[in-house]
Amino acid sequence: MHNSQRFIILLVFAVVIGTSYQCGAPEPQTLKAAFVEHFMIGTALGGNQINGENAEALTLTIEQFNTITAENDMKFGPIHPEPETYRFETADRFVEFGEQHNMFIVGHTLVWHSQTGRWVFTETNGQDVDRETLLGRMQDHISTVVGRYKGRVNGWDVVNEALNEDGSLRQSKWLQIIGEDYLQKAFEFAHQADPAAELYYNDYNMFHKEKREGAVRLVQNLLDSGVKVDGIGMQGHWGLDYPSIEDAEASILAFSELGVKVMITELDINVLPDPAKWRGADISMNAEAQQAIDPYKDGLPDSVQQQLADRYGELFALFLKHSDKISRVTFWGTHDGHSWKNNWPVRGRTNYPLLFDRNYQPKPAFYAVMELVR
Repeated sequence: MHNSQRFIILLVFAVVIGTSYQCGAPEPQTLKAAFVEHFMIGTALGGNQINGENAEALTLTIEQFNTITAENDMKFGPIHPEPETYRFETADRFVEFGEQHNMFIVGHTLVWHSQTGRWVFTETNGQDVDRETLLGRMQDHISTVVGRYKGRVNGWDVVNEALNEDGSLRQSKWLQIIGEDYLQKAFEFAHQADPAAELYYNDYNMFHKEKREGAVRLVQNLLDSGVKVDGIGMQGHWGLDYPSIEDAEASILAFSELGVKVMITELDINVLPDPAKWRGADISMNAEAQQAIDPYKDGLPDSVQQQLADRYGELFALFLKHSDKISRVTFWGTHDGHSWKNNWPVRGRTNYPLLFDRNYQPKPAFYAVMELVR
């Protein structure tokens, strides 16, 4: 069967399913209803949505998702841009929105090498601060932010992307100035600020064996030190042909064996060519836009739409297989128009990585996922 024929069949199926929903058929109509017995289904919200500039996206969020993550507005830089300045307005609205709609709220992220002001690591003369000064700034930041939302934010990405691809610790300023125990201190400070909140380690490309093993060592060391770690977030910035199901499954199993929750976070599927075959989520990378790497400006071809549906179908089949280990699956955006993949690693491209299109309508990939739980 040709790809075009398969796509037409899937579209017919989508129309039939959509019609049956409208006629009041008992099948679940939303992601959160379909997977309620398996794991939470979430999305990331950006500032324009949180501040009410995109009502359609908020409506879609309310309808489809039961957990939300702050995409950028709770990161160190945006929320704490200067030593004595905190900007809580957007974060406050984000938390209020989650509370109003009984959602599980995730704060992202407390300690990260990126999107953190240079002032955090330096004296006024430009020299690096000493260990105790940086620890004090870390504690002040975590206690202030987590403390503000104590009992309201359900879980925090405490440390984000602390590993290199080979599983070694990234040579961030946190590591260089404080030492390896900066990880332990971050989790301890977060736990002190809100003992009831869940605390996570979050990273990308953890389907690679070396990085997987590094994450296991990192979290096991924290647990052995008596540090509270509730879960590991496997960032799902993946593609049509990677990771293999076997590699993704190996990581789910390895992390669950630590006795912590496994979460699929920041899920999106890139359908565009990768410049220099680069894969991951290192936001420092950029590349010059070229027509060859922005091929679908006028819409996604049927054949690629089908590949995306197939890909999401096989991934969610894996997630369902291990739903006893997975607590949450969070998409990094509500719809294609909102996705960061439109601007990274090449600004201005037209990408199609999510389950809902730019008109907030479900794509064939949505129905492929929903079919798994019919």
